[in-house]
Order: sequence, then structure tokens, then C-alpha cells
Amino acid sequence: MMTVDEILDKPKLSREDIIRLLSISDDKEQKALIRKAYAVKIKTVGQKVYLRGLIEFSNLCRKNCFYCGIRSENHKINRYSLSEDEIYRITTYAIQHHFTGIVLQSGEQNSPAFAKQITSLITHIKKMTNPSLRITMSVGEQSYETYQEWFDSGVERYLLRIETSNENLYNKIHPDNAVHSFQNRLQCLENLQKIGFQTGTGIMIGLPFQTINDLADDLLFFKNRNIDMIGMGPYLVHSDTPFARFSASLLPPEERFQLSLRMIALLRILMPDINIVATTALQTINPAGRASGLLAGANVLMLNLTPITYHDNYLLYDNKPGSKEEELPDEFDRKLQQIGEKIVYNDYGDSIHFTKRNSHG
Repeated sequence: MMTVDEILDKPKLSREDIIRLLSISDDKEQKALIRKAYAVKIKTVGQKVYLRGLIEFSNLCRKNCFYCGIRSENHKINRYSLSEDEIYRITTYAIQHHFTGIVLQSGEQNSPAFAKQITSLITHIKKMTNPSLRITMSVGEQSYETYQEWFDSGVERYLLRIETSNENLYNKIHPDNAVHSFQNRLQCLENLQKIGFQTGTGIMIGLPFQTINDLADDLLFFKNRNIDMIGMGPYLVHSDTPFARFSASLLPPEERFQLSLRMIALLRILMPDINIVATTALQTINPAGRASGLLAGANVLMLNLTPITYHDNYLLYDNKPGSKEEELPDEFDRKLQQIGEKIVYNDYGDSIHFTKRNSHG
């Protein structure tokens, strides 16, 4: 049987190699995997971190996913939507703090009024920023026409998490109805790529019913689908969801955390030039979570710019970090310099993978 070092020396990893590396339980082997991934990161995207300012502008959601705290049937939370003026004020703050991109995220709504509201927001934000901010939208499944309209208005990036690439598992974590369709989710990802967005997706690591084989297939799904950016982190329980009942059967938090680092590391090795987010979920389990994610191969940080008064109403899972205090770019900069990473303020941080793909197209 090949050692971890021998597998890591191979020019191309097979599915069996990926499964073997995801199954690592030895600390020395894990360090070897992370060392290799970080070397790939330095060579391809450098020791740079790109900041995105996250604006969670509404927790209204038509979906009823079994794991999510803002699911439509959770009646214990206060529903909110930021006003356009509040969003513009946050955008101004982002510009003043040298962010080159913002992420507009909400629960899923897809009415004509919602589509129109987003178009108006984007148009105004583009006018008020010079040079213009890169805008990432993360508002779920929409029609091709809506995606096209937002792209034409100035949205450059779109994040639509697949949650899992295994259709059977997808059906276990969502209600069985037309609103929660795996095939529709796939179609939306295709549409986003076809229109020309920098397309992002992601999964949760350590879900109930999920296997290591599923996770290996998720990584291959990203590669085969030519995805430009990935946000993935450990699955975390929200106590007011149907999946809270599986809490006792989950991998222990620390194991979920280490598995998440292996997923990030392997993704960097498999797709050297994509953007990978060090997610907030990593920080929930381990105070150094996001720094660990960066050292395992991630290169993007999302700082939550949503006003603190709304944080407790946008909890996708329990104990989300930053819900009681403001996240400040300067603090992150100081912490990151201690680990050899540096926030880059004068660069949009577009996915190199996307740029290469487009130049060939």
C-alpha cells in the first residue's frame, strides 16, 4: 500500500487516492497533506488573502431545508430585510475600508419584485463605486432570465452551494417537493456558467448520512464542473431544525474540523488556481479556524458587514462567530501577517481559473 507521501507525489490523484487522503487519522500524515497543499497554493495563487464584505440583507426564505436555521418553517426567528439605504451605507463602509468586493446574500426569494429590487440595488451600487466593486450574489435558484438580467446589471460572481453532489443525500437533507430539486440546482449552476459569471458552489462536511466516498465525489464534481470558487466548511447543527435530532450521531466537532481542512487541502491540490473561502464555520469549532483554513490552501475571507442588530436573525447554525461583535479588517490583517499571509487590498482577487477559462473561450 502506498504511503501518503507517495500518493502526494503522484502527478494526478485517482478517486481511490482522494478517499485514502480524506481518511487520514495520523497527525503526521495530515501535516504532510496540508504542507503539500500550501506549497501548491504559494506556487499558484501566492500567500495572498482576498477580502469580501458579506452583507446578509434578508433572512426571508422560501426553502425549508432540514439543516438550516432560516428555513421557512422556523418560526422562532424574527424575519428582516435591510432597506436599500442600509445596504448603501454598508457598501460605503466597505469602500472606505478598501474592500474590492461585496457579497450580497439572503434567503431564497424569487418573485418578479425581488428580481427587480436586486437589479435596482446592483445598478445603484455600480454607480456609487469608482472603481466599481466586484459584486457576488448568493440568493439561491433563479430563472435564466433573472440571472442574465443581474449579470447585465453588473454582477460578476454568483455563489450557489450544491450542499452535496450525491442526489440521494441531497434528497435526504431537503423536503421532497418541487421547490427542492437537485436537478434544478444543477441546471442553475450550468446557467450561471453559460451566462459568464465567476461561478461558485460548495458543500457541508460531516452531514448526517454522508460518507467519505460522498466527499471524494464532491471534490471530483467541482473539478469536472470547472467551478471557479468554492466555499465549504463543517456541518454545524442549528437546534431549531429537524436535523438537530441527529446531533449525537455526527462526527465529533474536532474530527469534522480536521476533515474540513483535508477537504480544503485536497481541493487546492486538485484545482490549484481556484478561489477557496476559509469559512466562518471553521471558526465556530476552532478559534484559529479561518487561519487554519488559509494554511490548508484557502485564499479568500468573507468578513460580515451586516449590522450587529441583525446577526442573531441570520444564524444558519448555532454559535456563529461574530454575531456579537463587529469584524474589523485591520485585526484580521495583523493576525494573518503572523502566519505569513497578507490581505491584498488593491486587487479584485478574481479566480485565476475563471480568467484562464475565459481567455481560452
